[in-house]
Amino acid sequence: MPDALELLTTRRSVKPMELQGPGPSASELETLLKIAARVPDHGKLAPWRFVVFEGEARRKAGEKIAAVFCADNPQATADQIEFESNRLARAPLVIAVVSRAGPHVKIPEWEQQLSSGASAMSLVFAAHAMGYAASWITEWYAYDRRVLDAFGLTSNERITGFVHIGRPAKPPEDRSRPDLAAIVSRYQG
Repeated sequence: MPDALELLTTRRSVKPMELQGPGPSASELETLLKIAARVPDHGKLAPWRFVVFEGEARRKAGEKIAAVFCADNPQATADQIEFESNRLARAPLVIAVVSRAGPHVKIPEWEQQLSSGASAMSLVFAAHAMGYAASWITEWYAYDRRVLDAFGLTSNERITGFVHIGRPAKPPEDRSRPDLAAIVSRYQG
């Protein structure tokens, strides 16, 4: 296992279409989910949950995405429909992190949403620590209520992100990162 700081500084997003199998085993998946559930959670609300897309379920989910796409795009070509059908089949494993944030007497909804984001990021880091690569994305279908309903989300739930996990087909390239001088200030009182 890589050193923790090296792990944090070497994580790279890998495009879903550049991820290949095999994906995580059942025991690795359980570890990934345990880690993703171990995030700051003011009030112990667990304002997130997970939907796992693996095996043939990835294609079945893609059929639902494609059906919504076709309803909105009746002129869609066969290639476009196929592309939409494969949205969740590009990586061996996809985990949707679902935000269940809502009104609470003590815990602001914003804090609950941040906890859900922390869960998604922990999932990405955990995959990297296991030797996999991951990509946290949303795309249009994460915001379409018809797709969310088809995936079993309730009316108050939203997608924080779809985390695609697999093995990188090639070594991931780094990208430029923000210059700290441009994003860091020091409070002077």
